[in-house]
Amino acid sequence: MARKAGSVSRQVSKTEAPDQNLEEPIRPQVHLRRSNRHLAQSQKMTDEEDESREIQGKILGIRREADSGTGTEAAEDVQTSSKEGLRLAIEGLAQMERRLQRATKRQKLKVEETHLTETLDEDEYKPRDEVATAGWKKRHQNPGVSKQPDDQDRAERGMFGGEGLDPNQEAPVATEEALDVVERGAARPPPVNSDYLPLPWRGRLGYACLNTYLRSAKPPVFSSRTCRMASIIDHRYPLADPDQPEHATKNRPDKSKAVDHELGVRFVQNLGLQNAADIVKMLRWNDKYGIKFMRLSSEMFPFASHVEHGYKLAPFASNILAEVGRVAAELGHRLTTHPGQFTQLGSPRKEVIEASVRDLAYHDEMLSLLQLPGQQDRDAVMILHMGGVYGDKAATLDRFRANYAQLSQSIKNRLVLENDDVSWSVHDLLPICEELSIPLVLDYHHHNIIFDSSQCREGTWDISQPEIMNRITATWRRKGITQKMHYSEPCPGAVTPRDRRKHSPRVMTLPPCPPDMDLMIEAKDKEQAVFELMRTFKLPGFEKINDMVPHERFDEPRAVPRAASGTKSKKKLKTGANVKRRRAAHEEDVAEVDDEATAKTEDTKAEVTQIPEVTVTALEFGMGGPENRVYWPPGMEGWLRPRKRQANKNIKSGKRGLEEEDEEEETGENLEEAEGI
Repeated sequence: MARKAGSVSRQVSKTEAPDQNLEEPIRPQVHLRRSNRHLAQSQKMTDEEDESREIQGKILGIRREADSGTGTEAAEDVQTSSKEGLRLAIEGLAQMERRLQRATKRQKLKVEETHLTETLDEDEYKPRDEVATAGWKKRHQNPGVSKQPDDQDRAERGMFGGEGLDPNQEAPVATEEALDVVERGAARPPPVNSDYLPLPWRGRLGYACLNTYLRSAKPPVFSSRTCRMASIIDHRYPLADPDQPEHATKNRPDKSKAVDHELGVRFVQNLGLQNAADIVKMLRWNDKYGIKFMRLSSEMFPFASHVEHGYKLAPFASNILAEVGRVAAELGHRLTTHPGQFTQLGSPRKEVIEASVRDLAYHDEMLSLLQLPGQQDRDAVMILHMGGVYGDKAATLDRFRANYAQLSQSIKNRLVLENDDVSWSVHDLLPICEELSIPLVLDYHHHNIIFDSSQCREGTWDISQPEIMNRITATWRRKGITQKMHYSEPCPGAVTPRDRRKHSPRVMTLPPCPPDMDLMIEAKDKEQAVFELMRTFKLPGFEKINDMVPHERFDEPRAVPRAASGTKSKKKLKTGANVKRRRAAHEEDVAEVDDEATAKTEDTKAEVTQIPEVTVTALEFGMGGPENRVYWPPGMEGWLRPRKRQANKNIKSGKRGLEEEDEEEETGENLEEAEGI
């Protein structure tokens, strides 16, 4: 310990300047801001600094005393001083922790003091410098009026990331993120701030990719089965027994055999065929309940656009996709797609552009193989985001123009752009859509996060005004495509833009769009969010949708639950009433109880096996049953699955159960004697 103290002091002496005073404790320089508003807090921080300096001075004094001692007395002094120094160091760390906790608490109190419930006024959407100046004058001209702090106060005090006063400007400045969180966080207008409702509704409502009711069926019905890339590579090897079906453990690909690339392609193609076959069931299900608009999953054919494992859809998927298109044309449904966020035509990287072109070609081939008639084929569009900004929006738009010109005419006919919730607003995309004749999909939820405050404020009222809406509609009519929009709402309690990007499970209202619009509802609960709107506003078909019976389905070949079959469970048989007699012939009684329990179990099994299963045809499977029970209330997603089994801990059998019954009966007899019964 003495050696450590000496080495520390020598190391410190090497780094010190020659003219430095060794009597002063070593401490980092801290630049503290002083303000007449924070005198009490500053004084408190000064007292804490003085206390820390005192502790550091004691530690350094002990080290110097330890270095100056010699002999046995010095060794004893070193040992004592080392313990004292360790104690002081621990005490100093504890004080640092307490100061950190107090500082955190003070910051939380500052957050709670902000005007989270202040109502908006006419200055809300003025330029920020005018609002700050007006607020400063109003507060200082009327000092008696109590008002919550505004942008000026937050900037001056440095709250929420504020940078304080700028000496080169008259008005203080604050970080953009701080103003966004405070001003447009809790005090923003609602997502839909219009009194107009598009009723009576004549358009088509739709959802994206997945049907929660059919996905939870047994067997499941969905169109996004996928696999890992390693599975494609593993299935290039033949099965251990080619004559038997594949099994997860008993019949796996044998890697000792020769590789056949065609087997790997066939494996992933079979997944795509299963996905496409389930689309027919989903279309008929949607039509039964008044939904005539659906987005096809981009993962319907896994890895179809991959540079190494990719493949063409024709001819192996031509027939099944033609069947999907025939059903969609028969029912009058609209089908669209939405390539992923990695498909970006404005990227500066060559490999990203090549992958994007391959992905767009895959989606175009999938929609073309549907062989939809006339208008339905034109309405089968591919929605794309502009993507990243890459530091320069103008340069990104130039790259997009150049790459868009290289696309095939079939892709150009289907490509539409959508405003996003990160970088590209409606006013960023509308000029280039008008220039290149590309339809613009208006996403209300994204617009409420990213918008141009100098031209249009957040919310749906301004964006639906004729001067903007007519320009957006013209981009669709120019190509003869039926216009569509996207609508969703943020989760309750979301304040920051990052939190607000998440879609709520369901939506509560309709946006102020034309009543004949095709509206895609982007919500977590998928078709249930559409049902919620239909039931709320009494849209066509709402009377067909009935609530589910929890954990029970009558459109699947499941066994009838015992409660529904009308059978009642028998009471547990009790053996003997005379405790003394049963104890005298204990072994015989145990054997008798075991025989009765076994007989009872066999009877119960016989009763269960006699319960017939529900007979459901292929056309009726998953269609809601005779009473159309397909709606589950918000938060009750567990209704889609069978009830979880719970072990009955009260079952007693054998010798242990007999002994417990003896104890219970003895206890009962004693209670009867005590009560005089």
